[in-house]
Amino acid sequence: MFEYFPGNYVWNLGVVATLNSGGLIDEVDRACRPIKELAAQGSDVGTTEFMASWAAVAEDLASQAAGDEAAGNRRTAGQKYQRATNYLAQAERMQSAKSPDRRAFYQRLLDLQQKAFDLIDPDTTRVSIPFEGSLLPGYFKKATDGPAPTIILWNGLDSTKEHMYASGFAHELAARGINTLMVDCPGSGEALRFLGLTSRVETEDWAAACVDYLLTRNDVISEKIGLVGWSLGGYYAPRAAAFEKRLALCVAWGANHDWGAVQKRRLEREGENPVPHYWDHVLWVWGEDDLGTFIKKAEAVNLDGVAERITVPFLICHGENDRQIPLAYAHRSYQQAVNSPRRELRIFTAAEGGAEHIGLDHFSHVQTYIADWVHGVLAQ
Repeated sequence: MFEYFPGNYVWNLGVVATLNSGGLIDEVDRACRPIKELAAQGSDVGTTEFMASWAAVAEDLASQAAGDEAAGNRRTAGQKYQRATNYLAQAERMQSAKSPDRRAFYQRLLDLQQKAFDLIDPDTTRVSIPFEGSLLPGYFKKATDGPAPTIILWNGLDSTKEHMYASGFAHELAARGINTLMVDCPGSGEALRFLGLTSRVETEDWAAACVDYLLTRNDVISEKIGLVGWSLGGYYAPRAAAFEKRLALCVAWGANHDWGAVQKRRLEREGENPVPHYWDHVLWVWGEDDLGTFIKKAEAVNLDGVAERITVPFLICHGENDRQIPLAYAHRSYQQAVNSPRRELRIFTAAEGGAEHIGLDHFSHVQTYIADWVHGVLAQ
């Protein structure tokens, strides 16, 4: 994996994710250069400076975009707003859950994201999914003028629907005639920051809400709704598919078979963390105040006795050098999913790329493989 900050896995992961989601090397370099020495002090030190430096580049882009928009150069403006959103989303992800500025930064990136949609991607619209008296915010990317197969895309522990959009996966699906519903699940994005919705073991609850919503739309083929989840979504999605039987397929983009065990490994400092201020972040996501209580609760976040209930085509993708989630979990999910009519395991190697966590080191390679697999299943 490319290491702008030698030895700082967490910061490097953010840089690589940004570059593989439409970021430009010159702009990313200008954001990173002022904080390069801070990176040597560890992932938790300097995250406020990280936000300030990346935000400065983003705001410069937003200012340029406003000028382009005023001059009638809509495409140029939209591209700059999109890159600014990408940079803010990655920097906001790195902040402490206790940061007093985090909500304001997130609102700013939401506003810039909408500007990008309005200017260069009107086929992607903001939607709200009714859920237990509240809402799950999302983006819906329409692929065609008529009814089409649709993928529900879920994020993980620390990403948001803006990261999902910037990744380009929805564009790949649209090119194959497939809609995408990108959702801030409970514990992520707007659902957590503005609505206070925290994560839970029973992800089928919000899967049902997503399917119910899609069935109200006339641009969705009801029997061709699939579910893809990346990172912690590699637990969320298979768990949901085991119990929500209206789904037509499931993809675990990162085999998070036993996330509870991963937490115990992290207590022992085994494996890498995905974000700085890790324990503050997970307590925030799961709505807990006490680490011991959370660790006990997290024991139930595993697919033992669950994967066997998956009865739809099931793809498991994992990087052989994933430093967060053990490769053995991918084999475990595959071995247990005995009732899937089409279970497949794809391990991405260092030689080809895509070997890091959810393939962030070669995102396009992993995305197109998944998009092709999804298209192949839904075309039947």
